Amino acid sequence: MTGLGAVFRPQLAPERLRAVARVADEAGLEELWLWEDCFREGGISAAAAALAWTERVRVGVGLLPVPLRNVAVTAMEAATLHRMFPGRAILGVGHGVQDWMGQVGARVESPVTLLREHLLALRALLGGERLTTEGRYVRLDDVALDWPPGEGVEVLAGATGPRSLRLAGEAADGTVLTAATPPDGVRRARRLIDEGRAAAGRAEAHKVVVYLLAATGPGAGERLRAELVAEGVGSVPELGVAGDAGTVARAVEKLAEAGADTVILQPTGDEPDPEGFVRFAAEEVRSLVA
Repeated sequence: MTGLGAVFRPQLAPERLRAVARVADEAGLEELWLWEDCFREGGISAAAAALAWTERVRVGVGLLPVPLRNVAVTAMEAATLHRMFPGRAILGVGHGVQDWMGQVGARVESPVTLLREHLLALRALLGGERLTTEGRYVRLDDVALDWPPGEGVEVLAGATGPRSLRLAGEAADGTVLTAATPPDGVRRARRLIDEGRAAAGRAEAHKVVVYLLAATGPGAGERLRAELVAEGVGSVPELGVAGDAGTVARAVEKLAEAGADTVILQPTGDEPDPEGFVRFAAEEVRSLVA
């Protein structure tokens, strides 16, 4: 069955998260995703709070920009969440928006190399390994977690370009695709991910998560079009969806048929009712998605 979730966008003030998270939990939403966009809310702190306020919903962070973190810190925070809330935390990492990384003095010459080194070290540390490595960016000397989370912890990677998608297949347990990915883009991403998996000799399942920009209710079409134009993708076919639950469910199923395992509904930045949007996803769209 296709997984379904929704995004709490960081355009909302942090104090709004509690109400949205509780609605997600009560309505039976499978996954609530958070973003660590500069310079809004912290991903780990927001995820920890959302997990503590809820009982069932899985909470994802997509994405943590690796230039901002030493990989040991990422591993420590990820392990802590997984041990406190078993099976409910989902963490994705990415090379970050380069302009933002430049603003904080963290931009690197080779973002893909950094992401590769971070992914390999992070998965090793979370797997309980003791690691010494001397990479271009990641350097660890006899580092191991005192409280590793145990087996079954997945690390997802955000990717858009061909090199990053192949890297995700090679070095991550899953891939997160942006809302600028139409069904044909999901198919292309799957092919590139599989190339990376084959090159690394990996045969285990690889989860693909795709954001779907969605709007419903009064003015939905206008809000959707305005955001697509603002993002420079207004002319891309089959991107985003506006309408009732049936219309949104059909868009979700197109992404699933293209290779998405989980589709996360992304409200527009000016969504007037975040709690209502989460309830719409959980109670109306979910029942219509195969």
